[in-house]
Amino acid sequence: MLTITLSMVSWFVNGGPVGMSVLTIILVLLLFAAWKAPAWVKEIGIIALVFGIFYQLLGIYQMCGYIQNYPDVSYPVLCGGLKVSMIPTFYGIIIYMISLVLRIIQKPRVA
Repeated sequence: MLTITLSMVSWFVNGGPVGMSVLTIILVLLLFAAWKAPAWVKEIGIIALVFGIFYQLLGIYQMCGYIQNYPDVSYPVLCGGLKVSMIPTFYGIIIYMISLVLRIIQKPRVA
């Protein structure tokens, strides 16, 4: 259990504390909306997905700027940077999937 928690914390830190914090706030808003404003659940999930992709593109842009200044970057470092840049996108996709599941649960039953 401790290793899972440490792994989640390291993913959070590696994904970028600012972007991951914003995505976590969006997740909390999603759960609150599922309780108080169910009509907004899907839209909040889409916001999380788009923000995760935006944050990944921002990280890739920053990485490309670094590579432009220091062109002798090795392939393992480059692949590590690409791998780390995918973490916010994964988190955004997970939040979007949660929003879809919540929306399915909240749909009225067909009698």
